[in-house]
Amino acid sequence: MQKHTLSTFVNNSSQKATYLDIGSGQPLLLLHGFFGEKTCWLPLIELLQSQFRCISLDMLGFGESSKPEICYDVALEVAFVRQVVEQLNIDPCCIIGHSFGGWVASAYALKYTNSVISLVLAAPAGIRDDSFCGQYDALRPLLWQTPIVDLALQLAKPFANLAGKSNELQQISGWRRELMFQPVARSFLMSRMRPEDAIDTVEKDIHKLQIPTLVITGDSDETIPLWHSQTYANQIPGAKLAIIPNATHGLPQTQAETIANLILEFLGQFN
Repeated sequence: MQKHTLSTFVNNSSQKATYLDIGSGQPLLLLHGFFGEKTCWLPLIELLQSQFRCISLDMLGFGESSKPEICYDVALEVAFVRQVVEQLNIDPCCIIGHSFGGWVASAYALKYTNSVISLVLAAPAGIRDDSFCGQYDALRPLLWQTPIVDLALQLAKPFANLAGKSNELQQISGWRRELMFQPVARSFLMSRMRPEDAIDTVEKDIHKLQIPTLVITGDSDETIPLWHSQTYANQIPGAKLAIIPNATHGLPQTQAETIANLILEFLGQFN
């Protein structure tokens, strides 16, 4: 991979935006998933940088961008992305979004339709699914900003080892670290514990999009159900759906070569 540039600027809301700028050519803006950050895209960027200028952004509240202690929502992320697009003078561009980034990319395209040449959505979130609320109930204690939770997890280690549950405890501890490091994750989970709180999903509006769209998903995704991606593909006029066999949710890291080939074929239609 050619040497990449780590760049930062401060927008007009005094928020720091940090991003990788790699390659040259048509700009691709890459938006990471819920527990991700800009480097998640490096395996894919390595395969695309010879033909495209790949800009991988830490969205607001993630990575090295600003992490204000505020109530986060998709509209806030869209506004943040918009200022990055304007600052970098990449309007219009293609946007590639994974999971939460796919949700933000879709919402951005709905608001700034003329600023998006094409969309690539990898296992996109943003479809209302009331079953998610029940799944997150067990995470409530992990959201508490108190050292008592961390102490309890430490004390549970010997018991987890005896019960053969050390891997499960390690996963829970990992979620705890991510939730404490990512204010967006805490904010979204705290504000979306009830089905009626899911008011900013995009399934009711994506039929308005007239942008060439490729939806990519894995048939073994344990995080975003297949029908979410199918909803995007069915509702966006002319959208294409690619299902990768035996692929799970971490598509940018585990399926970079397959995704790169799909993107090159898809974007090649417009060159």
